[in-house]
Formats: sequence, structure tokens, C-alpha cells
Amino acid sequence: MRLSYCVVNTDGGELLGRCLDAIERTAPAGVEREVLVLDNASQDGSRALAEGRESVRVFALARRAGKAENDSTLLREARGEYCLLLNEDAELCPGAPAALLAALDEDRQAAAAGAQLLAPDGSPQPCAWRLPGAGTAIAGALFLHRRLTVQSGRAPRRVGWTQSSAMLVRRAAAEQVGHLDPAFFVYSDETDFCRRLHDAGFAVLHVPSARAVHHEQLSTDRAAATRRIIEFHRNRDLYMRKHHSALEAALVRALTAWAYGVRAVAAAVLPGRDPARYVLHARQALHPGRGEGIREAAEAFNRRLDASG
Repeated sequence: MRLSYCVVNTDGGELLGRCLDAIERTAPAGVEREVLVLDNASQDGSRALAEGRESVRVFALARRAGKAENDSTLLREARGEYCLLLNEDAELCPGAPAALLAALDEDRQAAAAGAQLLAPDGSPQPCAWRLPGAGTAIAGALFLHRRLTVQSGRAPRRVGWTQSSAMLVRRAAAEQVGHLDPAFFVYSDETDFCRRLHDAGFAVLHVPSARAVHHEQLSTDRAAATRRIIEFHRNRDLYMRKHHSALEAALVRALTAWAYGVRAVAAAVLPGRDPARYVLHARQALHPGRGEGIREAAEAFNRRLDASG
């Protein structure tokens, strides 16, 4: 088996259908492949959509788990030499899988290759960065992060880490480093994974010729946005404490809070900005252990499932 498509779906709705259609539409000719969908206890009928396709292997969870754990489950179940991790809201563009395969075939030291992600209007989005540390936090505090930290762009290159919404992984390398760490419920899971690939002697690539539309199926509900912000900073700090000293982790918390605090002040006088959102970011950056994030929302969801029987 050459290629395993590994899709995690949580209430993906029609976007899951578009993701699966794009897989079929863009599949490289002559490449033996399989499609795996892990359904994360969806309640919107999207699981049935996947089960209705004969070419798709579906793994249905009775209780919700985190993104890192779900991706790892699919990596363990996959049979392909390469595994293309996809969110259900990612839609591959023509030529993307072939370009990612070619990149890893050409650079045998590379263990992962990320596609260039596009907004629904077709504009490119930042999707590869330097690995986090004091240096990237200083760049952020000086508002030079787009110039000094973002590594995605027009040229193919080795990068620190790439977003896993559309990331091709060499399965043997993933097994070697122990897959993704389930301690990261969501956010920073791929950052940690790429860091461990680097530590094991592998490289990570950004492949701009491989493109995927990222529809970002996120709720606009304010409570849901708060949970995402809490989860983001919690896991960013977990990454820092796992891979750096306590002093550097504390420095990054302070610098990140400063950068968001300045944005909050600016948002208070600029039209169309939400200063409260930046204040929340600053607070969580400084105190990442506070609040209830996406993990707690999933745990509450699972308790309701258990109670309903």
C-alpha cells in the first residue's frame, strides 16, 4: 500500500463529503491507496455519509477523543507507506497528493510534508512556522512574527513545523517517534510531533505546490471561541514545558501576554476590532492553566452520552 488518507471527522456535515470527493478527484494515477475516516462521536449524521462509501474504512468512536489521539489511531490502523492526515474541513486541490508524495520521495530525510493551506476565497494562509521558543516569542513581542517566524510561502523549504490539516507523514517515522502525543488534546499536537521528528534526525517540509482549501469549520459562538483560546494557550505552554526549561517557558508566557496586551490596547481604538478577545488571549498566555477548554467540553459531551445510556 502506497498511500493512506487519514481523515478525522467531528460533526463535519457536508464538508466531510467535499473532503472525500476531493480525495477521489485528486488521487494520483497508479498509486495504490486506502481511505480511513475516524468519526469522533459525531451527532450530525456525517458518520453515515462516510459509511455509505464502499471505498472508505470507518472507525466510529462512541466517546470523543482529542485530535492527537485520533490521528495516532489512524496512523496505527493505516497500511500505507505514507499517511496523509486531513481534517474533515480540508479540501485537496488538484495535484496536491502527488506533490506531497514527490517531496518525500525526493528528500528521504524528510518525515513530514505540509500543503499550502488556502482560505475559502483562495488566499494563502500561514501554515508553517519555526519551532516555538524564546526567539519566536521575542519576534512576536516585536511584531516581527510574520517576517521571522512564518516559514510558509511560495518556495518549497525545510521548516520547523507545519499544520496537520493536510500533512503527509512517513508512517515508519511516525512509529519511530511514537506518533502524536495525546497529552495535547488539540493545538500544538503537530508542533510537538514535528519537534520530535527533528529530534530523531528527520526533516519537515513545506510544499507550496501542494494546495488544500481549509474551510475551518469553527463555531462562531463566543463560548466556543473562549474554549479554543484557552485550549490554544494551555497546549502552547505544555509544548514549552515539555521541550524547554521552566525559565524559558515563563519568558514565553510573559512575552506572549505582552504582545496580546498591546493588541488589546490598539483594538480599543481601531474600528472593527474586539479588544476583549485580545485581553482573553493575554490572560490565558500568562495563566494557561486557568479556564475550561475544548478538552473539558469533550469530557462534558461524553458524560452526557454516558448518562443517556
